[in-house]
Amino acid sequence: MPMEPFKILKTLESRKGFELKVLKALGTELTVQTQNMLYHLGEEWRQMVLWKLPPSKEISSAETVMQTELHLRTMPLKEDQIAGSPVASVLQAFAVLGELHTRLKLFGQLLLKYILKPLISYPSLRPLLEEQPDTVVLHFESAEPNLEHPSPMEVFGKITLVLEVLHKHLLNVSLDECGENDKDSRVVLAEMLGDMVWEEVSGCLIQECLVYSIPANSSKLEQYVEVIKSTEEFEKSLKNMGFLKGDATDLLKYARNVNSHFANKKCQDVIVAARKLMTSEIHNTVKITPDSSVAIPKLPDPGAGDNLKMQKASKMLHNELINLENETKLSQQTFSLPTCHISVSVEKLMELAYQTLVEATTSTDQCCIQLFYSVRNIFHLFYDVVPIYHKENLQKLPQLAAIHHNNCMYIAHHLLTLGHQFRYCLTNILYDGAATFVDLVPGFRRLGLECFLAQMRVQKGELLERLSSARNFSNMDNEENYSAANKAARQVLHQLKRLGKVWQDVLPVNIYCKAMGTLLNTALSEIINRITALEDISAEDADRLHSLCRIMLEEGPLVFTPLLEENKNKKYQEEVPVYVQKWMMFKELMIILQANLQEIVDRWADGKGPLAAEFSPTEVKSLIRALFQNTERRAATLAKIK
Repeated sequence: MPMEPFKILKTLESRKGFELKVLKALGTELTVQTQNMLYHLGEEWRQMVLWKLPPSKEISSAETVMQTELHLRTMPLKEDQIAGSPVASVLQAFAVLGELHTRLKLFGQLLLKYILKPLISYPSLRPLLEEQPDTVVLHFESAEPNLEHPSPMEVFGKITLVLEVLHKHLLNVSLDECGENDKDSRVVLAEMLGDMVWEEVSGCLIQECLVYSIPANSSKLEQYVEVIKSTEEFEKSLKNMGFLKGDATDLLKYARNVNSHFANKKCQDVIVAARKLMTSEIHNTVKITPDSSVAIPKLPDPGAGDNLKMQKASKMLHNELINLENETKLSQQTFSLPTCHISVSVEKLMELAYQTLVEATTSTDQCCIQLFYSVRNIFHLFYDVVPIYHKENLQKLPQLAAIHHNNCMYIAHHLLTLGHQFRYCLTNILYDGAATFVDLVPGFRRLGLECFLAQMRVQKGELLERLSSARNFSNMDNEENYSAANKAARQVLHQLKRLGKVWQDVLPVNIYCKAMGTLLNTALSEIINRITALEDISAEDADRLHSLCRIMLEEGPLVFTPLLEENKNKKYQEEVPVYVQKWMMFKELMIILQANLQEIVDRWADGKGPLAAEFSPTEVKSLIRALFQNTERRAATLAKIK
């Protein structure tokens, strides 16, 4: 085929002495004739490759794509046309005119948007081939998909069918792109189209298909060999048709790297599941007892390759047992959690952690390490997310603060032994002390404690605020003052009883009693301070103050109801002096309010009596001065208090 006219013209124009007007005229005529040829070739091409596209340019559903059709001519257009492929002739003409790449690129864009990508994205679509006398029609049919995400094998089959049709009727052509019979200038049309669309097709196959084929459980990893094999066969068929060249593409590399993708997917699923649990309601609880255990699958038996490691582990355990035999035996419940309530979500979170570590024991080394650290990330995430996400409720609701406290202690309890339980089942890289969670324990204990102490400060503030309306417990002979003080004392008891019911059966008994004891002690301490600060207490004032104190003394222990069974709470109500530091001091104050001078001296007993155990000489003298008139007898009594 002769050299392109444009090249000849440019060669002439570059020579000296050829600034002829005829060359400009030839150039203009050449441009006109070229555009005329391109127009006619375009018309021929549109009849050979006819697209029928949906009215809407946006592909929003499978129904929209169903309107797409691609018609390919298989016979010459005219009876007098010479034998041979009309498609090849038109494409060769495009190549000579430098238009081939543009035409093929436009075709590739339509192919991607309306056929290849929809086949990957919509499982319900199936390619359908209809052969007519001189045309092949490629369109779609709809079928109910078996799965939400089809198998790679199914999608590969669809794509292969479409490309086989194109290869057979359109692209199985080798062209001379430069218009010269030069072997180096010849191009394979399928290869050219492949270069244009393969990157997007393979990316779509990975994101819309292969991603979802990665197993969620390590036990199914062996079955993934089928996917790798089908990916290899898919690429092989594309190479045979000329769409692909060279070594393995990103698609095959992705499929072969299944272990890494499995680990990444598993870790992502674990973190997503964990975050969902952390942002669920805290108040849905479950009761745990010292006998409670996390529901996890049985750990796998050690493999043959782990014999050496297991021998070492067995020897270490044997030595530990020998050492234990020489020591005093501990109670079976020494390391057990006390009975309390924790959030259902936290129990599930711990089960997720155990199950993920079990999964790690059956995985490859790299996957095992990733899964182990994803479990550590669960706890880091809890530490960061829960206090912020539930901040408002943890501040406002004492029950949730108590549950959160239990949740943190429950997690810390399991973190103590979690790494040790899996120590001999994980990869050698994590063996010998590396697989540990013990370093996280102090942080979780602190997290639970800080939240509960913040709630305790809120409750203390409310108690003191109620007592601030008692008018300093002064002038109790005034009915209004006495009524205000009586109301404040009743409000304090009501608050404590309500709080006792809120924490009942939620907090561990020992924590419950310490918390209630601390709050009751706050109230009693405030009352003691207010009364001992009075400078003058009349006999009627003393009687009424004694009456108020008796209310606290009689009803105070009743706020201790850690258990649902009322009859079992009596034990803790009788032990109030153990939990309320100022209890005995409060009782001594009541006695002083009703005692005479001699009784006070007797209870002081030269600084060795019960009164001296609770009050300092200065405090007792101050009370005597407030309660009794200045007489010689009072002076004699004051002299004995030292």
